[in-house]
Amino acid sequence: MNHTTEKSSILLIYTGGTIGMMKNPVTGALENFNFDQLLEYVPEIKGFNLNIYSIAFEPPIDSSDISPESWSELVRIIYSNYERYDGFVILHGTDTMAFTASALSFMLEGLMKPVILTGSQLPIGALRTDGKENLLTAIEIAAAKHEDGTPIAPEVCVFFHEKLMRGNRTTKVSADNFDAFESNNYPLLAHSGIELQFYNQNIKPYNPDAVLTPHYEMDPNIIIFSLFPGMQPEIVKKMMRDKKLKGVIFRTFGSGNAPRQEWLVKALSQATLSGKTIVNITQCSTGSVKMGLYETGRQLLESGIISGHDSTVEAALTKLMFLLGKGLGAEEIRQQMNISIAGEVTL
Repeated sequence: MNHTTEKSSILLIYTGGTIGMMKNPVTGALENFNFDQLLEYVPEIKGFNLNIYSIAFEPPIDSSDISPESWSELVRIIYSNYERYDGFVILHGTDTMAFTASALSFMLEGLMKPVILTGSQLPIGALRTDGKENLLTAIEIAAAKHEDGTPIAPEVCVFFHEKLMRGNRTTKVSADNFDAFESNNYPLLAHSGIELQFYNQNIKPYNPDAVLTPHYEMDPNIIIFSLFPGMQPEIVKKMMRDKKLKGVIFRTFGSGNAPRQEWLVKALSQATLSGKTIVNITQCSTGSVKMGLYETGRQLLESGIISGHDSTVEAALTKLMFLLGKGLGAEEIRQQMNISIAGEVTL
């Protein structure tokens, strides 16, 4: 395989985040640097036999401020440039990178080119930055092709600290370490050591007949609700009765269990009967929801709650936003949540 096919074209999209920041010598504060200065800080890019172009959000967005509108803008950029480039690298803040990667995996239906998100824990101008390695390897992955010219990784991915992960299987696990992301319920797509090793059996197969269909609407009228001992009934009931609320990502104990409290079961049942979609995912970092395994899980199943299987929080949330944004009814959403749209769950 040719890991960098001759003169492939790559588009770098800078949204904001630590990787594109420099320290102000007067104030000591981190500030966004001019993206045109990239080659000054990462001259190694010139070593690629690639055509590399860049575009930046104006102004750049801190990842804490990323919104569904930001995701729609990324979809517009990728869709409008899809035929011009062989791959895309999105430079993004780490805090919400897994949310963006998950959202794009649904919004870019029929994607057959690499979209690689990366970032860093230290600014790219810092002495010990992890940004250079992450950026350079992400570019190499975005340009990587098989001998027949097809892309090796034609899906939305996150590359961070030597690991290429499926975007909608990824979650941030550390605020301090360079190894900040994990894909707990799905194996790596590639590993970057002395050589870049792809695990093709884990990567979405290339489909020459696929046509990119962009989606721009995401419905954010959703909450994430984690169970905990001592929940107060009136607070939960009020939340579930909110007329603007359309969906709940319900983070339960273990394999999908909840307290056997009559008030809770009734509140959840009334919410689903009113048309709200409630998706059950585990609070555990690994494993899957199995609602029929214990009585405490079966009661949720009988209340009309949908299994999120082994979804991450980020994937479950953005998938539900996506399905609600398409205007689907409760039964259609139930059906879609029980299939894998973009490799986000193991069934």
